[in-house]
Amino acid sequence: MSSSGRRQKSDKPNPVDVHVGSRVRLRRTLLGMSQEKLGDALGLTFQQVQKYERGANRVGASRLYDLSRVLDVPVSYFFEEFGDASSSPMGASETAGDPYQANPMMKRETLELVRAYLRISDPQIKRRVFELTKALASAYPGPGDADTSEPSS
Repeated sequence: MSSSGRRQKSDKPNPVDVHVGSRVRLRRTLLGMSQEKLGDALGLTFQQVQKYERGANRVGASRLYDLSRVLDVPVSYFFEEFGDASSSPMGASETAGDPYQANPMMKRETLELVRAYLRISDPQIKRRVFELTKALASAYPGPGDADTSEPSS
């Protein structure tokens, strides 16, 4: 790249860009949307979507607005939890090989579990799945026990 103010390829992504990208990925995955489908809705290739999600490319203001419309969230959604030490295992100056794997909420397995749970339409079954999950978590506690508050339907 040139001296036009853009990052050089050897530079690490800005933590803000990584966070915004991870929020794009989280929302897209929760909606069950592929990178290709999101790209089509934005007039981008899926490779460009991948770069946004990794934080390799910065998301400009107009693109952020488009993302908020397509993903049906307010623009502020992309900045939620940024800099909140309780929600992130890394400080803003730290980097990880794969920012999605550092946070269990970004793992595909977690997102698929949440999506499956949200598809349960019967409130009684939903409640039983929730209680079963809480019972299993209590019987087999792991590192960083999650919040066991009531589910919202």
